[in-house]
Amino acid sequence: MDAATTLVVFGATGDLASRLLLPALGQLLVTEQDRTVRVIGAGIEEWTTDRLAEVVRASFATVDAESALDRVDVEYHRADITKAADLKRLLKGLDGQVALYFAVPPAIAARACEAMTADMLPEGAMLALEKPFGTDEASARALNERLEALVPETQVFRVDHFLGKSTTLNLLGARFANRLLQPLWSADSIESVGIVYDEKLGLEGRAGYYDGAGALVDMIQSHLLQVLAVVAMEQPATIGEADFREATSAVLRATRVWDDDPTTSSWRARYTAGSVDGSDKPSYVDEPDVDPQRGTETLAQATFEVRNARWAGVPFTLRSGKAIGDPAREIVVRFRAVRHVPEGLRGSAEGAVLRLSLGPDRVSLELNLNGADDPLVLERVTLSADLGAGQLLAYAEVLSGILDADPMLSVRGDAAEQCWRIVQPILDAWRADEVPLEEYAAGSTGPPHWPYVG
Repeated sequence: MDAATTLVVFGATGDLASRLLLPALGQLLVTEQDRTVRVIGAGIEEWTTDRLAEVVRASFATVDAESALDRVDVEYHRADITKAADLKRLLKGLDGQVALYFAVPPAIAARACEAMTADMLPEGAMLALEKPFGTDEASARALNERLEALVPETQVFRVDHFLGKSTTLNLLGARFANRLLQPLWSADSIESVGIVYDEKLGLEGRAGYYDGAGALVDMIQSHLLQVLAVVAMEQPATIGEADFREATSAVLRATRVWDDDPTTSSWRARYTAGSVDGSDKPSYVDEPDVDPQRGTETLAQATFEVRNARWAGVPFTLRSGKAIGDPAREIVVRFRAVRHVPEGLRGSAEGAVLRLSLGPDRVSLELNLNGADDPLVLERVTLSADLGAGQLLAYAEVLSGILDADPMLSVRGDAAEQCWRIVQPILDAWRADEVPLEEYAAGSTGPPHWPYVG
């Protein structure tokens, strides 16, 4: 592949571009010294190329990537990407390795795809779209059909930066390169799996998007179901995009709400006024631009089952929430207890627990060992290793795949549809008020009576 690529950023004047995408590009360029990138920014604001170049400089500075600025050529064009004429003018004459990144709200991205035609696009162009991908299974399918009319599936990148997290990728080594774990990775030896991603942050001015989505759609429907798929997938023949994405998609096709009953297998709540790390937070319903009548949840938890020969009967519980004190961010694999402990050994012999932290990257294994004071009394011991922060930010890992035309770390079209299919019974039950909307104080760990995930 030619190291020179063109990255067209739709919505270059927005927060996503300056806060996530451009810093990721800077870090990537520091790591890949032979790569140069032409950045073409587009937006409806009256910006200039000089202003976009300043944003690029500031974004690179946040990740100490100023040394890579000489390998970036920046230009800005005012354009309405929902209009065919503007798109045609913007994309005319582009050649080589070209990636179009939709750093815009999903509704705008969908309208832009409707305005596009295949003949506007440079040969081999990659299209990168942010989540949420559609608003339900039907709309996701319709968007997939539209994209299929533009480019082949292998040129569509449905961005989920959780797939670029080094901990998620570390699962591959832990699962498939260790005889200690590989033969035990099934319902025969594993009792339950929890995937938790809580945050200290509250709404932080994101009501425009978040109040219409909520924790279930924002985190579980997309990110955490993708992590579940990596945890539960069969061993792929290769880590190439075809084998890897087929393995994860097969898991999602087999996933259902536990007991097919969202009223007993899902929970929702929203935060009230409280304090996180000494910072006071208002009640969610008092946040700017929030409509209390929507009943938007800020904490969601749901249990699923992967109904195949490997995992049937194992609960997979996913949880994510905002304004949580001491938030957990981890994958928790609980192994079954041994069938029998020899007479004379005293103490608890509960199953081992493997924890993989979702940043900072850390892995730990809780085991039962003989006690130091009395060797016949079992004690719980934790073995742990700090894996570091990873070489690249999650967005940089994903961006590297986009610029290299490798869709391994993107969500395949059918998988995006399946994620909506999986959560739809929960959404329906919540909209019908069949599951109560509970409350928890900001800074707490959530409603204390909920089933424990970690």
